[in-house]
Amino acid sequence: MSNIGAIKPASVAVGQDIIFDALHTMRTHLQMEIAYLSEFVGDKLVFRALDAPGLEHIAQVGGTRDLSETYCNHILAGDLPELMSDTHDIPFAAAMPITKALPIRAHVSVPIERSDGSIYGMFCCLSPNPNSSLNQRDLGLMRTFARLAQSEVQRTLEVKAEAEATAALIETALGTRNFEMVYQPIFDLASGRISGMEALCRFKTDPYRAPNLWFDDAARVGKAELLEICVIETALAALGDIPPDLYLTLNASPETVATGRLAPILAQHPADRLVIEVTEHMQVGDWAALDRSLRALRDMGIRVAIDDAGAGYSGLQQMVRLKPEIIKLDRSLVDHIDEDRARRSLCAAMVHYATETGAALVAEGIERQEEVEVLRDLGVDRGQGYLLAKPMPLRELLETHHGAQKT
Repeated sequence: MSNIGAIKPASVAVGQDIIFDALHTMRTHLQMEIAYLSEFVGDKLVFRALDAPGLEHIAQVGGTRDLSETYCNHILAGDLPELMSDTHDIPFAAAMPITKALPIRAHVSVPIERSDGSIYGMFCCLSPNPNSSLNQRDLGLMRTFARLAQSEVQRTLEVKAEAEATAALIETALGTRNFEMVYQPIFDLASGRISGMEALCRFKTDPYRAPNLWFDDAARVGKAELLEICVIETALAALGDIPPDLYLTLNASPETVATGRLAPILAQHPADRLVIEVTEHMQVGDWAALDRSLRALRDMGIRVAIDDAGAGYSGLQQMVRLKPEIIKLDRSLVDHIDEDRARRSLCAAMVHYATETGAALVAEGIERQEEVEVLRDLGVDRGQGYLLAKPMPLRELLETHHGAQKT
């Protein structure tokens, strides 16, 4: 069994397997009953990886012992050797209570170091039986496998340190809300008037990092839901300043929607002006929970949009399953649609699907006037993109676009 630290990305799990294999190989080679990797935490020895079939009652991953009870500090200080064929032959070891309590007769243990040279813990094999065959070659092999484990421990520590730093950064963002909201208008392609806007966040850091990187980091450290909800609450605070004839689109991952935490937050605002956009390329882990949460939002009168439609087969599957009121066409489908018959054909199919299901279509990523004309001719309802308007602060958007369309 292996459990190196508390953070377990896939790469760390691979490292744990390598450490367990190293322990198992040494234990069987030395014909011993127990092999473990320990970490020194304060005055405690913590078992981080263990291979002791049938003897799990003696030690368990995550279990602890007082360092003062063990051989470890004495081996590091040179009072005990790293290899002991029979602890009864060494008076210092024989007199220690743990020798009789476990019992321990054969024992081989070498230190594991961090990259800064400090001691992380020990790589150890032991047996309740003496083993006169143990020799310096065995100790050399033990050191070789300990170095292998050491490299994986160091990699795990680096991953853990990086994750902790990322978590602290996300916590700071949550605490200080060091981001600002910008809004990108969504236009009716037939009339040219604004029908709604999408709320987007921009983090105020130097150097600038794209929002998707922040949300990716938050997901890696288990804080994506908190960050998404924080951004949504900030966006909703401006709803009172948005003219009542415009709707507001809020982005949320399937995981955040599935928690059911959005409903009580959104219930405080006019539901008919809100759209929840299920964000792109996200795998749905619990369809039943997502369906329940979306049903609750729809019962309130909130519409559901799906992002990046037409970007791939999985996206089409999600679209059919979610039955959105608004379908947002992926920019890869919109890009140079005027020059590509295949894109036009697929877009026409999406228009037919939207008509059959009663959904509205929004084309994303419009950057050329020729694209607008083709999309409009195909029957696409709405569009957004840099050609029409870039994301901008709400006041600027209203002054530049909504105010102009009233005059």
